Amino acid sequence: MAARNTARKRAFQILFEADQRGTDVLTVLADWVRHSRSDTRQPPVSEYTMELVEGYAEHERRIDELISQYAVGWTLDRMPVVDRNILRLGAYELVWVDATPDAVVLDEAVQLAKEFSTDESPSFVNGLLGRFKDLKPSLRRDEA
Repeated sequence: MAARNTARKRAFQILFEADQRGTDVLTVLADWVRHSRSDTRQPPVSEYTMELVEGYAEHERRIDELISQYAVGWTLDRMPVVDRNILRLGAYELVWVDATPDAVVLDEAVQLAKEFSTDESPSFVNGLLGRFKDLKPSLRRDEA
């Protein structure tokens, strides 16, 4: 289970870096993979990290729509960058990855918020992802 935890943390860091740089997540993922192969001091990028980042990239537009729609009182661009990217990763895994139990996704996202964000962020992340969990059957629709 620790390997999945590490994979999620790295996927979050890739999403965060892409957001901060204003670049595509797949470009940042490719950079991380290239660096890990050319510099032994860099940790390898696991298969699960790649799956999470690539999955998010595939559903990016829909995920941002969902966060914007259900984040009461917050627009996506006003949301703290850390929280926005934890939510993006959590929303992808919660709605589109059936192999991971919902409770695990929520717990891991809350743990990331505790580690990287503000004191208020864990409850915000838990509340919004909890809403997605409740609405999950209706959220997974094909993007246009």
